[in-house]
Amino acid sequence: MMSDLRTLYPELEPFDSGYLETEDGHSIYWERVGTKGAKPAVFLHGGPGGGFGPVHRRLFDPALYDVILFDQRGCGKSTPFASLENNTTWHLVADIERFREMIGVDKWLVFGGSWGSTLALAYAEKHTDRVSELVVRGIYTLTRAELDWYYQFGVSEMFPEKWERFCAPIPEAERGEMMQAYRKRLVGDNREEQLAAAKAWSAWEGETITLLPEPSTSDKFHEDQFSLAFARIENHFFVHGGWLDEGQLLRDAHKLADIDGVIVHGRYDMPCPARIAWELHKAWPKADFHLIEGSGHAFSEPGILDQLIRATDRFAGKTVQ
Repeated sequence: MMSDLRTLYPELEPFDSGYLETEDGHSIYWERVGTKGAKPAVFLHGGPGGGFGPVHRRLFDPALYDVILFDQRGCGKSTPFASLENNTTWHLVADIERFREMIGVDKWLVFGGSWGSTLALAYAEKHTDRVSELVVRGIYTLTRAELDWYYQFGVSEMFPEKWERFCAPIPEAERGEMMQAYRKRLVGDNREEQLAAAKAWSAWEGETITLLPEPSTSDKFHEDQFSLAFARIENHFFVHGGWLDEGQLLRDAHKLADIDGVIVHGRYDMPCPARIAWELHKAWPKADFHLIEGSGHAFSEPGILDQLIRATDRFAGKTVQ
């Protein structure tokens, strides 16, 4: 059975790349992969602040897709590095539209996982007429309950030793509001304290996103440069609830009614409780729903990756067995 699982397409290089300059001071790095003029798609990475990598180019059949991937504001190769200025969900939604206009298509497939699913849903609900299909994985809607589950009480019960390391930079008196306590340090002037907080915040995520320990996934979360952008930007977005009304993305999911889609979620996804994916499925019945047994959060877990590749293959017109 395992041999039947779909997996990544072979490594490939972009056929075009560059920087999109915004009017408010950001320079956004992008790549275009696949076949120019083929089925258009956009890949939205997680975090926020995580950036994309070469592995993400391989989620789409390069003969059938023309894909834009970009480092969202302040992370990856985009500049200014780790910037929180003019960096909100709605700035990023506007950036997606800029890229669509840049390549000159009316509609495209939108693909996002984890925070990328949040951004994909926000974009699709605002620009419904620009989305041909929607593929989302590791569903996260940034409600207070979801944020508290990961940063206050919930996942802490599953990973007590890792939670202790996450709490270590924060004095006990401040642990009642972990996101706010981290924010104070991540935006503070003490560079040593800032980096220590960034690495602890980043490591917590890197070590809890796979069902089993997976150093190939978690190692980058310990790197100074990666963790600084990742922690600062992610905390910035989460403290502000993504600049969304409480429950907005599920409330407005009815706007997706006519969009074909696929929802993929790991049963044991720690950062993103499966209940939210189930609620999205009920609110958007046209989308196929796959709750993957024996899987956590990461897109690289075999059962999750299999369904993501099947989805992109199907929407490109390939026959899926």
